[in-house]
Amino acid sequence: MRAERIVILDWDTMAYHREELNARRFASLAAHVDIYPQTKPEETVQHIGDADVVICNKVLITQEVMEACPNIKYIGILATGFNNVDLIAAAERGIPVCNAGSYSTDAVAQLVFAYIFDYFQRVALYSMEVRLGGWEKSPTFSYFPYPTGELRGKTLGIIGYGNIGRQVAKIADALGMSVLIATRTVPENCPYPVVTAEEVFRRSDVLTLHCPLNEQTKGLVCKRSLALMKESAVLINTSRGGTVVEQDLADALNHDMLAAAYLDVLEKEPMSPDTPLKNAKNCTITPHIGWTPLEARRRLLDITEDNLRGWLNGNPQHVVNGVTAPAAE
Repeated sequence: MRAERIVILDWDTMAYHREELNARRFASLAAHVDIYPQTKPEETVQHIGDADVVICNKVLITQEVMEACPNIKYIGILATGFNNVDLIAAAERGIPVCNAGSYSTDAVAQLVFAYIFDYFQRVALYSMEVRLGGWEKSPTFSYFPYPTGELRGKTLGIIGYGNIGRQVAKIADALGMSVLIATRTVPENCPYPVVTAEEVFRRSDVLTLHCPLNEQTKGLVCKRSLALMKESAVLINTSRGGTVVEQDLADALNHDMLAAAYLDVLEKEPMSPDTPLKNAKNCTITPHIGWTPLEARRRLLDITEDNLRGWLNGNPQHVVNGVTAPAAE
């Protein structure tokens, strides 16, 4: 079975360089495929039109959009997160919403340890010192004005124990770190101590967030929780920007209440020029790149295509809003 018309609303979020990936792979699944580089909010209804299949990454698919586009029968998300879609409105209309699951597990875990190695080994900082002539002026053979540290024996706190949290814990364990887990649902057979969020904040040498953004986690990192942390601790956030109160984190960094922060996500993306974290002390920000290795994006497209194919063949998968109705014959 084939769809009548597939519309992809924000392809540029998938392929910064157009030649990297090919959206035309969906052509075999529909009579027509329309691909838009980006879609502004005021363009959403027009771009969707009479499409029965909508694929997007971050475009908002609200109740109003669904009301204006009554032919929508399936929504595919080019991401793990799905907070851009009104799941209740979709369910009321019998529209399955399918996400891409765990495509980015290895990629995000890799970024977490890129941050950790950056802080404890200072490779970039020392490379810059060498380029600036610092080593040439050294009175001794080894030039080490900036402290480095070993990971073995350090405590890594992980808030959220889904696929990414588990992979981060596994890598930390292999490096000899002590692992603490804080999670809403206590996992079965977890090989690491499961403690409260407060205890994780208090005990961690490195604290990394891998939780979804919801009412319980919004503003989780705030003045109160930051006050629990060691002054020598490092905070990492690759989950969602809204889990951090940005002004509170900036204040903590600027007053040496925290050693450093590494952030791949912010509350507003692209970054607002007036975010208090832009010039905060010892704050490293990357532009939401954790999920972007080419291998991960290829997996993402594979999962998205498989999800759509499954729905068309009567076997919906990775459904996040409980609608398991197959495509109509």
